[in-house]
Amino acid sequence: MDNERRRLAIKGLVQGVGFRPYIYRLARDCQLTGWVANHSGGLQLEVEGNSTGIEKLLQRLPLEKPPHSLILSIDSEVIPAEGDSDFEIRESTVTAAQSTLVLPDIAPCNSCQAELQDSRNRRHKYPFINCTHCGPRFSIIDKMPYDRANTAMDQFPQCAKCQAEYTNPEDRRFHAEPNGCPECGPQLQLCDSKGKVLLTGLAALNETFASLASGKVVALKGVGGFQLLVDAGNSQALQTLRKRKQRPHKPFALLYSSLSAARRDCRISELEAKLLTSPARPIVLLEAKPEANARVHELVALGSPDLGVMLPASPLHLLLAEEYAAPLVATSGNLAEEPICIENTEALRRLGKIADRFLLHNRRIVRPLDDSVLRVVEDRPLMLRRARGYAPLPITQAKLSQQALTQSYLALGADLKNSVALSHNGWIYQSQHIGDLSSATAIEHFDRTIADLTGLQQRRPQTLIHDQHPGYSSHRWALQQQAPRLGVQHHVAHLFSCMAEHGHSGAALGVCWDGTGYDSSGIVRGGEFLLWDGKSQVEHVASLRTFPLPGGEKAVREPRRAAAGLLYEISGYMALQHQLLKRCFTRSERRNLVTMLEGEVNSPLCSSAGRLFDAVAALLGLCSQSSYEGQAAMVLEYSARGIQSSDSYPFDLYQRQSKWELDWAPCISALIHDEGKSLPQRAAAFHNTLANMILAVVNEIGERQVFLSGGVFQNRRLTERTATLLRERGFTVHCHSQVPPNDGGIALGQLHYAHCMAAAGQSAGD
Repeated sequence: MDNERRRLAIKGLVQGVGFRPYIYRLARDCQLTGWVANHSGGLQLEVEGNSTGIEKLLQRLPLEKPPHSLILSIDSEVIPAEGDSDFEIRESTVTAAQSTLVLPDIAPCNSCQAELQDSRNRRHKYPFINCTHCGPRFSIIDKMPYDRANTAMDQFPQCAKCQAEYTNPEDRRFHAEPNGCPECGPQLQLCDSKGKVLLTGLAALNETFASLASGKVVALKGVGGFQLLVDAGNSQALQTLRKRKQRPHKPFALLYSSLSAARRDCRISELEAKLLTSPARPIVLLEAKPEANARVHELVALGSPDLGVMLPASPLHLLLAEEYAAPLVATSGNLAEEPICIENTEALRRLGKIADRFLLHNRRIVRPLDDSVLRVVEDRPLMLRRARGYAPLPITQAKLSQQALTQSYLALGADLKNSVALSHNGWIYQSQHIGDLSSATAIEHFDRTIADLTGLQQRRPQTLIHDQHPGYSSHRWALQQQAPRLGVQHHVAHLFSCMAEHGHSGAALGVCWDGTGYDSSGIVRGGEFLLWDGKSQVEHVASLRTFPLPGGEKAVREPRRAAAGLLYEISGYMALQHQLLKRCFTRSERRNLVTMLEGEVNSPLCSSAGRLFDAVAALLGLCSQSSYEGQAAMVLEYSARGIQSSDSYPFDLYQRQSKWELDWAPCISALIHDEGKSLPQRAAAFHNTLANMILAVVNEIGERQVFLSGGVFQNRRLTERTATLLRERGFTVHCHSQVPPNDGGIALGQLHYAHCMAAAGQSAGD
């Protein structure tokens, strides 16, 4: 029988997952000759043999593929036979016009964990152990294709033993690009805050345990950047960390050694356990048990009934957590809202006044990756921060006309919780969480991430999309570029972000509630209802009643100012004599408030649901000043936890010209005077009222496809109550899951909006 030869081109997540070794073994098992190679567009192979063997390979290829791989397409063509004598893995090839998907970093697999604990294994307690099924990927890749020479491992020539594993088709480290061992791979060192090396290797690790036990703050070079560690039960260490990091209240995340260890302190559902133990190893918000107090000091999560918990994402974290045998605080290695550090010298410079000890290693981190954060809402994962473990996996674009998808856009997101996104070839590549663009360091990070994203995808976008807010750094960045631009309104982007996640491109009603969104009217928007008919421009159909924010931006950090503006809107000057405000402001401060409010000085009107939460939290005495975004709203949500009640307060809904307005004034008046209810009952009734308000507007508009987006829908109680009410009335409700409902999803929405408008033949943006 004559031999046949096929050339296959495979696209998808096929690099960094052990696909070449898999193809090598599969081809030999099917008695085929030929070759396989990474390609900048994916994977290429040629196989030669009898037709039975080739058909067997084609059938088994998708069924037995490596666990972390994803096949998007396989193109096959018959070519002339060449008479190869064996099957081989060839050098990678590069084509400028193509790019492939990049795998996120993967937590240690079971086999590597077993070797790590095996005293007879040459990698016993080696903190950089990995194989083809686990280890660093996105954090070490300089460029595609994914070969050792294109990663941070290029500076570590393999020893003879590692090289033998790397070239042995029967070994599980066959072509494992980050392969290494204590002899040839990355090494640990422990330094003081001046950079003086104290110890190296396992001695450095052992001394780290002693440092943590004595209450020191340790800066750890992790997978995607530095983390700051302290003993979670040591109040003095926690106070020191909060003071030095300038983070007085925001909860810290905890590192546990195992799921069973985390279960001692937290209630963990089956889904939450699945998230915690997934290869991504995110931080998951969990309900704390009372007995957690024995191991976790209240300073870890002040006033919160939840704990942010993660399991080891790397062998180094695993060794630390298992040996220490107690929960450790593991928070981002940065100061306040700055990007996390990734380089040793940078960390010593920026964290030198925070950390007492630095546990460093000599493998480069190519790009910063914060820990991802999720919580479970409506029995589904809800992404709150998308970074390590998830980025840079792409998101499939909704089915639109090929013409609409032809244009390649770069979306710049918003200035808070920034991420950027690139679209081409029917995919959206969203960057990892970048953070708040409020510092020069953050802007540098923003610049690097854009260059990195477009470089990895080998794509120069044709058009830039930015938020319309003229004060945003991302907006100003766009103006400096020599490229066509589109400006997209903030809440329109929120609506289309949720639509994109659900692959929806038709008629939709968006409930877009957040803290702040620019509007050309000068009103600070944030309680908006947007309607799209699937073919025309987006229509603003309803909003919360506006109220003044005395002090403007200052009110974001001082919920008491939102409370003052709210009461002033209801009853004018006399509101400032209310006892609730007297306890929040001095006499002098109240006089200043009167001047601002009556004179309409620095008191912009807002329709923000986020500020409404702030105001109610202040009126209930829960939070008059906040040190981080969303603090007051979180406290209000936590206050209502455990209350099973459908009680609510009245509200009004008016139609003014063509728009609806939700009037919260009856609700606030009733809440203030509702002395028959406990504080948690009033907090629960407030949440129920907001859900009733949304239902009332949705009923009036009538559109059946409803999308909930905006930072307010990080609130589990509000989201679940609202979704339940709407579904009971027959509406189809869509919530976020893969992409944050907060501004971390704005870039995705900007892209989807531009493509949908193109498909509808409408102009997009300003």
